[in-house]
Amino acid sequence: MSVEVERKFICNADTLKRLEEIGAVSVSQRQFHDQYFDTPKFDLTLRDVWLRKRKGCWELKCPTMTSSGMKEPREEHSEAAALCTHYIEITSLSEIHLRVKEVIKGTCDHRDTDIDLLQEGESWLSELNLVCFAEFTTVRRSFILEEEGVRIDLDQADFGYDVGEIEVLIPQGGDVQSAQEKIRRTAQMLGLTGEQRVKGKMDVYLQRFHPEHYAKLLSGHIL
Repeated sequence: MSVEVERKFICNADTLKRLEEIGAVSVSQRQFHDQYFDTPKFDLTLRDVWLRKRKGCWELKCPTMTSSGMKEPREEHSEAAALCTHYIEITSLSEIHLRVKEVIKGTCDHRDTDIDLLQEGESWLSELNLVCFAEFTTVRRSFILEEEGVRIDLDQADFGYDVGEIEVLIPQGGDVQSAQEKIRRTAQMLGLTGEQRVKGKMDVYLQRFHPEHYAKLLSGHIL
C-alpha cells in the first residue's frame, strides 16, 4: 500500500505555460467515470473513508493511522503541512472488502455484517447497505516533474469545476514531511499563493448536489 500526499490548487490560464516553463513533462490525457459509495447514514465518509469505483476498478482511500489505531491528526505546524492531505490508497479488492467491513461493523450494530465479501459480483454492496452517493466524469491531464518525483494533475469535472493536484506517492511509513516539502517547492515554482486549502471535486459536488451530506462532513471536520 502507498500513501498519497497531495495539495489541490486552482487552475488558471497560465497554468499550462508555467508547467512548461518549470520542465514538467506531459504524460497523459484521459477521461474516467467515478462512483462513490456509502451507507445512507454516511458511516464511511464520516470516518474519512472513501470507497470509489473508477473505470471498473475499486479503490479505497483511508486516513493514515497512528500506532494505537487512531486517525492521525492533520499537521498544521507548517504551511506545507496545512495545505496537504495524506491518505492510504488501497487497490486490492480483498483488502478493500476487509477495511470496509471493519468500518461498517463498528458503526452498524443492528446489521449482520458477518458475510462473505469475496463472493462473485457486487452483492456485497447491498449486504452492507452501500449505495452510490456521487457520480461524475473527469477529464485529466497529467504531468511529471521528474527531478522532484512529483505528479501534477489538471482535472475538469463534468459538473463545471476545474482543479489541480500536486501529488507525491510514498510507501506506507515513508517520510511525509519530505513529500510535503517537494509539494511546497513545486507550488512555489508554479507561482501558487494562498494559505487555505482548495476544495476538491468531491467537496464541490456535495456542496452543490447533496448539501445535507456536505454539512455533516463539515460538522465532523472531515472536509
